[in-house]
Amino acid sequence: MPTTTRTVTWSGANARRIGRQGLATPVPASPTAVPDLAATMLGAHAQVLSAAELSLGLRIEGATRTDVRTALWQERSLVKTYGPRGTVHLLAAGDVPMWTGALSAVPGRVGQQGAGIRLTAEQTDAVVAAVGEALTGAQLTADELTEAVVARTGSWAGDLVMPAFQGMWPRWRQATHTAAHRGVLAFGPNRGRQVTYTNPGAAPMEEHAALTALVRRYLYAYGPATPQHFAKWLAAPRGWANDLFAELARSAVLEEVRFEGVGPAWVTAGDTEFPEPGDAARGVRLLPYFDAFGIASQPRELLFPGKASERALADGQAGNYPLLLVDGAVAGVWHQRRSGKRVAITVEPLGRLTAGQLEELERQALRIGGITEGHAELTVGTVTVGPHA
Repeated sequence: MPTTTRTVTWSGANARRIGRQGLATPVPASPTAVPDLAATMLGAHAQVLSAAELSLGLRIEGATRTDVRTALWQERSLVKTYGPRGTVHLLAAGDVPMWTGALSAVPGRVGQQGAGIRLTAEQTDAVVAAVGEALTGAQLTADELTEAVVARTGSWAGDLVMPAFQGMWPRWRQATHTAAHRGVLAFGPNRGRQVTYTNPGAAPMEEHAALTALVRRYLYAYGPATPQHFAKWLAAPRGWANDLFAELARSAVLEEVRFEGVGPAWVTAGDTEFPEPGDAARGVRLLPYFDAFGIASQPRELLFPGKASERALADGQAGNYPLLLVDGAVAGVWHQRRSGKRVAITVEPLGRLTAGQLEELERQALRIGGITEGHAELTVGTVTVGPHA
């Protein structure tokens, strides 16, 4: 293992992360700004698509939700699919081979379904092949895809055995994430209120090369970090992440540093320049639900100091509340409610804001109005809704 070369302060690491993600100064608008930003962030969480639109729009000068939708559905420079932690993300289309190669290599959890429900390895392979074939050049709803998979595999794939919401799903759907991680399934445009799926047509990168690329990109955006940080972000086994980082360190892909509040941690070899203490993050920012910065930045207790850990986390989990950032730390929560073109934004600071910070907050609210193509009205007061409301 390389010896420790330097100490990285929390303020330096935090300022570098904020700067690289367009949160200090939004990146200039350009034809590739949206997918480039999605690549830098390692995806925008899109279980609620409007949150992903805000995550990307806030980081690009003058961007709106239409720019994100255009990149996703018309230019196809973004792909909506299952990304890190098995959750829906907008990923840069050019990164899909890396993602599918890496996610396919992450050890899966065994036995999530009961013995009478669970797919065998052979059945999983058959379903994935059927999904890939059915979705090539097509956009199918879940029901249409079920018919296509059953026709190609057998009636067993359509057995209604999986409890889901208010009903039962067919057996094959437990392989949905696997199909996405093998690169044959992604989301298509909604057909009315119905979700559709399509085949993104991007062959996965070789597993080791994909994992190496993903670790390097993760450390560029969120380093320094430990294998445990990486494992938590990816929802991967800790032991597997330890082994991966050790191998990459032996190959001189990674370089060890001492990270304030953590101890030994890692950066990509040679990527050791950090802002000086006097260049700490400054300014006021509003981040939406499940924004990548709040999810991935560690150690969490430094990003969510004091009262923020109680108010802005839900059972220790980040992402369930939109975040107010003041000088690089979580300093409150906020909520928006839309009615027509009116976007009512309520911000609850955990401490007193200066006059200058209130002015910045007003500009952030107006920016959110611009991204959502509405008219923002700001109220500073108590947020009364619960997490992920």
